Amino acid sequence: MKLLRLRLRDFRNYREAETDFDPGINVISGENAQGKTNLLEAVWMLSGGRSFRTRFDRELIALDADSAELDAAVSLNRREQRIRILLQRGRSKQIFCNGVRQSGGELGEKLKAVLFSPDDLNLIRDGAGARRRLMDLAIGQLRPGYAAVLSDYRRVYENKTRLLRDYRNDSAMLGTLDTFSDSLARLSAKLIRYRSSFARRLGESAAPIHRAFTAGRSPETLELRYATVSTVTDPTASETRIYEEILAHQRAHREAELSAGVCLTGAHKDDLEISLNGRPARTYASQGQTRTAALSLKLAEREIILQETGEYPILLLDDVLSELDSRRQEFVLNRIGGGQTLITCCEDAGLIAGRTGGRVLIVQNGNIVKDM
Repeated sequence: MKLLRLRLRDFRNYREAETDFDPGINVISGENAQGKTNLLEAVWMLSGGRSFRTRFDRELIALDADSAELDAAVSLNRREQRIRILLQRGRSKQIFCNGVRQSGGELGEKLKAVLFSPDDLNLIRDGAGARRRLMDLAIGQLRPGYAAVLSDYRRVYENKTRLLRDYRNDSAMLGTLDTFSDSLARLSAKLIRYRSSFARRLGESAAPIHRAFTAGRSPETLELRYATVSTVTDPTASETRIYEEILAHQRAHREAELSAGVCLTGAHKDDLEISLNGRPARTYASQGQTRTAALSLKLAEREIILQETGEYPILLLDDVLSELDSRRQEFVLNRIGGGQTLITCCEDAGLIAGRTGGRVLIVQNGNIVKDM
């Protein structure tokens, strides 16, 4: 899968911009706040109709414009196809593939991307939510049914949370508590099986990448452990067994939920525990180790998509080389071949392109003013 051409209108700081892309490495160069990350954001939108920086489509539209448009030619399954996304203030976005209306989920089944941005350092340092998001985005691209299960889960979770918060004002609400709990347990069982399978594959792929990444004086061992509801003895077991084990946890915590007014049982508390040389990375990893571990996970995600689809996803690397020493920079640049990559930098674009055989796109104030 490749991005061939992209045209933007009133997207972020791009009034009118159009460019084509090399099928290999594309080095996007420019000073800070010129639009490099905005360009990656636009490409990410093509893989599922959503931004990686905001929940609200209106924030993607230029301030004095009523709408924005992304129009791209992509190669999918070795056929050129057109993806068009129209954003309008006060209206739902419209997504088209070859002129046919699509949902974001349908679009994500066609074009896949893996993104690394500075915010992905949160994968290691932040709470469990950042790591659940990693799993949810990756699995959503690999398993078409996952997004629907996750959406249903969030809806039931919100309803149960509202009930636990408000039932004191209306005791009749308690009549639906067991129904919500049962639904949450069933949906949790589905999510847990998806997530545990992905976590295992991610760990298997990331460990050798990270070992090679850190080869030298102090090679490191990266390990992942999927953590879920404590009563679940085997997250790879059947949905029925996991469902029953979650119900046991719910029964044990029913009074605590009513007292606290929060939902204490379910897949919303899952985590992906990351360790380096046997120690929790969240607590002990340095800034450099954090960046290296996060990058290893993203490169592993890329390998999993290749294994699943037979094609590399588009790799989007935002400010990936800063704070890496020269040896680790070289490792990244040697590792990103094989598929299409867009990598941003503030300087040394020509040097990076020379080392990778890539093309340079220079961004200046929302314009792609030079490419070579």
